[in-house]
Amino acid sequence: MLTVDYERLALEPRHLILDMGCGAGRHAFQSFRNGARVIAMDYSFDELLGVRDLFGAMVEAGEAEPTSEALAVRGDALRLPFPDNTFDRIIASEVMEHLREDSAALAELNRVLKPGGIMAVTVPAWLPEKICWALSAEYHAPLSEGGHVRIYTEEQLRFKMDAVGLESRGSHRAHALHSPYWWLKCAVGPTNNEQVLVKAYHQLLVWDITKAPFVTRFAERILNPVLGKSVVLYGSKPVPVPATSKKRGARVAA
Repeated sequence: MLTVDYERLALEPRHLILDMGCGAGRHAFQSFRNGARVIAMDYSFDELLGVRDLFGAMVEAGEAEPTSEALAVRGDALRLPFPDNTFDRIIASEVMEHLREDSAALAELNRVLKPGGIMAVTVPAWLPEKICWALSAEYHAPLSEGGHVRIYTEEQLRFKMDAVGLESRGSHRAHALHSPYWWLKCAVGPTNNEQVLVKAYHQLLVWDITKAPFVTRFAERILNPVLGKSVVLYGSKPVPVPATSKKRGARVAA
């Protein structure tokens, strides 16, 4: 289940991409399938072990392109272990809402993005997230437990990306069918996966993800602008204009 639109990301084979806060690795794996050179980074060592093992399984199953390369790295979003201007593309999916110093993390990501590179940042959308917070305090557990520390509006996240020097390349919403599922989970308890309605809705989502039927794909496209669980913003790092290439004023002969 991808949140980022890869057409908007414009990922190409041999691009070096950072999936910062990769979690279980869904975007890292898609980037790997697309022939990119992938660095999957997360703070959780346990998550990275599974990501590393699945990269290997994908190679054995023939799911990787000849240009594909992958590395799983443990790291801190506030102190990225990479030189300036390293990556062609960056994904930070559902990470910023966990970080108290989100602006510092965005500045670090912008630092390691190449001029002309594209970054995709996804966070929970304001309305669905607001409802989840209202229904359950457990849903946004304390930061020490990996919980959410803020609710973004799209404008707030865009302002923070602009502030570190990224130029906006548009946005969209995703996963509208997941919003009611999380509202239901919050109503009965976010960890209560055995409740009958939760189990039934989960089966619907699994069917949607694995089969991608027209009816659910169409419904989600219609509902995403209002109910999309995630909002995705794209930004690019400007390419510096060499001083010698700047247009000079015309000279008039005396």
